[in-house]
Amino acid sequence: MASNSYRGRLAPSPTGLLHLGHAQTFWTAAERAARHGGTLILRNEDLDPQRSRPEFASAMIEDLRWLGLRWNEGPDCGGPHPPYSQNQRRSLYLEAWRKLRDSGVLYPCTCSRKDLAQAASAPNDVDDEPLYPGTCRGRMDASSFQHPAGENWRFRVPEGEGVCFEDLRLGHQAFIAGRDFGDFIIWRRDDVPAYQLAVVVDDAEMQITEVVRGADLLKSTARQILIYRALGIEPPQFYHCDLVRDESGVRLAKRHDALSVRRLRESGWTSEQVVRA
Repeated sequence: MASNSYRGRLAPSPTGLLHLGHAQTFWTAAERAARHGGTLILRNEDLDPQRSRPEFASAMIEDLRWLGLRWNEGPDCGGPHPPYSQNQRRSLYLEAWRKLRDSGVLYPCTCSRKDLAQAASAPNDVDDEPLYPGTCRGRMDASSFQHPAGENWRFRVPEGEGVCFEDLRLGHQAFIAGRDFGDFIIWRRDDVPAYQLAVVVDDAEMQITEVVRGADLLKSTARQILIYRALGIEPPQFYHCDLVRDESGVRLAKRHDALSVRRLRESGWTSEQVVRA
């Protein structure tokens, strides 16, 4: 890959404080962009209007700067630039939803959480969602909908089709649609695009060539590859990092406040200790 063609990204979500796992993954992303002599982008993934907070967005930029990370495009870079916050990119997500609707891979789903709990198969692992049983696959004609609001919209996975990719760290990855994961939501009934759709649209529009993220998202990568295919877009390459876990072996989440970058800073840790912990 030519050095000037490399485009990587940092994509934190302002729904809490960054933790140790985020710090190490973002450091890896920055290191790989620097190694390729490429461009690094910061994207504020503030899709969730209920959980995203301005104070967390400010804290994430401050913590990333404290860690020694620098990016070439995005918030806090100065100068005019296109929107790098997802809440300003809605028109792009709507355009993608229309393309997917027109191609026949989407359908509206009216199942409640209770319905899913009673009907869906058990999840294959603790970090993943249960398999959707396809209850609403044939209930309504998606082409009659002019707007996604009011329904959960699911992507119709090709049953039994293999989804494979070469991870730059973990090697060959293979999943079977309909077995390893089922039809998944790409737009929520509260009129918010889901992560799976937004991240594909953003990475494609920002011309990201390599996505660095945690290994808990391997199965999400398979889902997203199906979206790329349906939109006729070439997916980027992927590099999945090891997960950081607590003393009991549970992967870190934002509820682990004691292991947040902010708390570690306050307790006297250096940025080097956080990155190399």
